[in-house]
Amino acid sequence: MSRRKKIYEGKAKILYEGPEPGTLVQHFKDDATAFNNQKRGTLEGKGVLNNRISEFVFAGLERTGVPTHFIKRLNMREQLIREVEIIPLEVVCRNVAAGSLSQRLGIPEGDALPRSIVEFYFKNDELGDPMVAEEHITAFNWATTQEIDDLMAMTLRVNDFLSGMFSAVGIRLIDFKLEFGRHYENEMVRVILADEISPDSCRLWDLDTNEKMDKDRFRRDLGGVTEAYAEVARRLGVMKDQPSLRLVEEGGA
Repeated sequence: MSRRKKIYEGKAKILYEGPEPGTLVQHFKDDATAFNNQKRGTLEGKGVLNNRISEFVFAGLERTGVPTHFIKRLNMREQLIREVEIIPLEVVCRNVAAGSLSQRLGIPEGDALPRSIVEFYFKNDELGDPMVAEEHITAFNWATTQEIDDLMAMTLRVNDFLSGMFSAVGIRLIDFKLEFGRHYENEMVRVILADEISPDSCRLWDLDTNEKMDKDRFRRDLGGVTEAYAEVARRLGVMKDQPSLRLVEEGGA
């Protein structure tokens, strides 16, 4: 680890220089944050679980024709990925009212939405990742009109895939966040899915009990965070043997 060149370190992952040009190694940390880093914690084993779940999801998406940065898993905590130029947007797809949508619009949490809603947020921690409209995106050259169309289309395809995949194992997909990047190959450039898809980036509820199986357990001090992540992995058939996991909190609510 120490011999590799660190490219970037975020709240949940570290990117290292890859073994070949155009590749990176993505390392999943056990760190957890919420409320713009005001709450912090260490979830022992979370990085392992997110690595395996994200690998499973990205490999499935690739098989359905959704282009991603994922190449292969290297070990329990690391993936080999394609290097991309991250588009500074978080793309959120909502199927059921929850979180900030319920707060903004006064819709009771758990109410199904009339249709899936796609929202854009400007990636900027200092500003709290504010919601933006397509006018902002094109005016500030964060993405072109064609790229916005591509983001929308891919997000809805991912939503269809994830909704079916989770429903089949008794999990309701409430909402999720995606990030995308521009992948340059020779003189061609295309937008592909990047980052991760895991209980860190999705709201997942048990289909029968509505029990939360995602990062909201950390945000709301519900306990059993990594146990819930492990249950998601178990239902997906991702990991046969789950490690003993515990939560060590370092920050307040």
